[in-house]
Amino acid sequence: METHMKTLGLIGGMSWESSAQYYRLINEEVRARLGGAHSAQLLMWSLDFARIKQLQHDGDWDALGNEMVDAAQRLQAGGAELLLICTNTMHKLVGEIEAACPLPLLHIADPTVTAIVQAGLQRVGLLGTAFTMEEDFYRGRLSERFGLDVLVPEADDRRDVHAIIYQELIAGVVNERSRQVYVEVIERLVARGAEAIILGCTEIMLLVRAEDSPVPLFDTTTLHARAAVDAALA
Repeated sequence: METHMKTLGLIGGMSWESSAQYYRLINEEVRARLGGAHSAQLLMWSLDFARIKQLQHDGDWDALGNEMVDAAQRLQAGGAELLLICTNTMHKLVGEIEAACPLPLLHIADPTVTAIVQAGLQRVGLLGTAFTMEEDFYRGRLSERFGLDVLVPEADDRRDVHAIIYQELIAGVVNERSRQVYVEVIERLVARGAEAIILGCTEIMLLVRAEDSPVPLFDTTTLHARAAVDAALA
């Protein structure tokens, strides 16, 4: 019996290190569910992250919005039926994408929150880029829409978490010293009452492992990829 599978449209390259994980995870999940030689039906538009990174740190979100809308429209023209943004930070621009492209967009925070709520947890620590940790586009969705109590690291810890992402993880560098930095940041969040930790940057899963945390970790990359397969096979 032929299985109908929607074509996923992935906006990637931010960075390609995590986009490669998306490709692997989605295909592994499709094969696990359907068996045999099955693999995912998907398109990826991969951006040059050097430009994206510069625009982020210049604060030029209008230009970034144009980049994201262009990527979404290219995927739509290619036959995508469902959009994913393969990065947490660029979900800041979900509104611009949804206004310009009619395809449904699977928000990365939603499957993460679903897993947290199903686990019976409410107070969570959030790790990610400074944009994700400090601005309301992500924390607000977690707290206002879903009622989570979201803790972010203190200022010095936020600086370190952000720097490791942009100086190491986007280049695929996994450093034991940096892992220890993250372990200590997690421990301080747990001491403040965090019942779980959201790995709210798609590259953090390259560095932080379950055994590095005394509380459950919720990896947005893996949860987003699984939810994409749910939607593709629905």
